[in-house]
Amino acid sequence: MTKRYLGNIITQNPTAPAGPYENDAAPGVWSLAEALAYNKAGLWPTAGNSLDIAIFFTKQNRDIEVVQFSTLGNATDWGELLHDDASMATCGNNIVGMFMGGAGNRPEINQVTMAVGGVATDFGDLTIGRRLGAGLSNNTRGVCAGGENTFDLNRIDYITFATAGNAVDFGDCVVFNPQGGDAGGSNKTRGVYANSGGSSSRTNRIDYITIASTGNATDFGDRTQARGLQAAGNNSTRLIFGGGDSASDSPVNTIDYVTIASTGNAADFGDLTLPRFELGAASNDTRTLFAGGNQYPGERNTIDYVTTATTGNAADFGDLTRAQDGVRGVSSNNPSQAA
Repeated sequence: MTKRYLGNIITQNPTAPAGPYENDAAPGVWSLAEALAYNKAGLWPTAGNSLDIAIFFTKQNRDIEVVQFSTLGNATDWGELLHDDASMATCGNNIVGMFMGGAGNRPEINQVTMAVGGVATDFGDLTIGRRLGAGLSNNTRGVCAGGENTFDLNRIDYITFATAGNAVDFGDCVVFNPQGGDAGGSNKTRGVYANSGGSSSRTNRIDYITIASTGNATDFGDRTQARGLQAAGNNSTRLIFGGGDSASDSPVNTIDYVTIASTGNAADFGDLTLPRFELGAASNDTRTLFAGGNQYPGERNTIDYVTTATTGNAADFGDLTRAQDGVRGVSSNNPSQAA
């Protein structure tokens, strides 16, 4: 029988990870508690990490569905949230995914564990209930910007993933951002999100914040088209916005992109396979997936994918288990979320 040594490592000469997060190795078999501690410190290696999934909340029956980024195919059941709500903001790191707010102006934040699935748990509440906020994160902190209550909001909240509890005020959007949708991303340092205006006054604004600090957002530039209810995905360099609707409620197939570390206007990336709004997105370091949405009329189960670092039209990835709008997504392995 193999001898178990101190530290819960089944090896006589364990090697602790020392960073960098993306490339290091940690020989030995570690307990979950130790791996979690190193992960929270930003030192757990991800090279060869087999957990590379996108999860999508699909509104109906509280269902969460999952796909593997590396293979094309249809989504399968993965778990469920505590409430049957659409129009949430999502964010996460390599350990947890957060679903914030939702229809009915809920304040609740639901948490799921990426490696486990199953039923979500309660994390805490936003500072005010809302729907359609823009979510983004780094490995430590998650942010919800703007949204709608009984009035339009310019409030930005943040949470600390390692500590369950209520959100804290971060600052304000540049202008009111009632329908940003789940449309934000980061490069570990800077968070960038769509500021889309209201249903009758769409804008093409883009704002940004420094995630590790607090304070008001700053103008970043403009998207190629004024629209709301889009989705966004990113790698550590580039943020892309896909789909949405115009002020006339017409769905669009537009994909455009910005370079997160700079400021300036977005450039054309390509087109989705179908025009639609209220879709969800999730990314790893290579691909961005766009799932579900409403083609008006008619919900869709389509999942598209693009290669984030290039430009071009989206291609078919597979299908959700049912046609849905109000879809929201988050991934387990986005390099922008590494410490």
